[in-house]
Amino acid sequence: MVSALALLVVTQTPLQPYSKVIFEPIDEMSGIVKSRRWKDTYWVHNDSGDEPRIFAIRRDGSIIAPKWANRKEDSGKIVLDPGFLGVKVGGVTNEDWEDIAYDGDLLYLCDVGNNGNARRDLGVYAVSEPNPLEISTTRPQAWYPVSYEDQTAFPPPKMHFDCEAVFWSNGRLYFITKHRLNATLPDVGANLYVMPTMRQDRPNLLKKVGSAKNLGGWVTAADISPDGKRLAVLVSTLFAKVWVFEKPAKGDNWFASKAASYTFTGARQAEAICWNGPKELIVTNEQRDMFALDVSKFK
Repeated sequence: MVSALALLVVTQTPLQPYSKVIFEPIDEMSGIVKSRRWKDTYWVHNDSGDEPRIFAIRRDGSIIAPKWANRKEDSGKIVLDPGFLGVKVGGVTNEDWEDIAYDGDLLYLCDVGNNGNARRDLGVYAVSEPNPLEISTTRPQAWYPVSYEDQTAFPPPKMHFDCEAVFWSNGRLYFITKHRLNATLPDVGANLYVMPTMRQDRPNLLKKVGSAKNLGGWVTAADISPDGKRLAVLVSTLFAKVWVFEKPAKGDNWFASKAASYTFTGARQAEAICWNGPKELIVTNEQRDMFALDVSKFK
């Protein structure tokens, strides 16, 4: 097994953020997806401890707010009403939202963070994508409880049941686990699960369909390409690394397919990733920095 210190030998490329999100309520970005319905719109959310809410931003990091929140001052300057604090999701809690997935209509808010590997209330909220220029409150259409088919102890001997990476492909949700050697030291492996059912009255058992022994760190985000043929997986440890896996010819095991990667420094706590068209990936961190990656440079 590769230790975290051994990862230092990997060739790394310094990368500077192209922008930063400047909006106080967004203080610990943990997930991002690009809208297919609204132009230049990206949905993000905070990590655990925040209110249950989502935010719409542009690629340059500026906030998108409902029309009522864009207030015109006497000077003519347009300022954001301090009463706007994001799009609130009613009737839910943010125990530990770690990623957001998207099927083109529904946003899936993934309350699957499980640092201690002891939670038995994991699940995903499905929310109809709101119009960010009109809506400041919404509610979920469904709650899908989930559990891992191979977890029998809470916590288990091996800490392999945390998750910060969820994506939608071929009509189903997929989950990539974040592994630990202990409470603080990352493991470099990951497991891939699929959710074959979408029940609301009892837990949906996540079926293991693949595993990776060494991704170079622990997995913090994932996103599917617009054409559904490539999977981007973000790894964050002493540096950031992004993998792009080709869609498997058969089955669900993306980890068994051809892959390319790109490693860079300067990302700090890199927690979210999304595709911006077929050639660019956007990575964000908990410090609200935004990075752009050219997929053609991956190898």
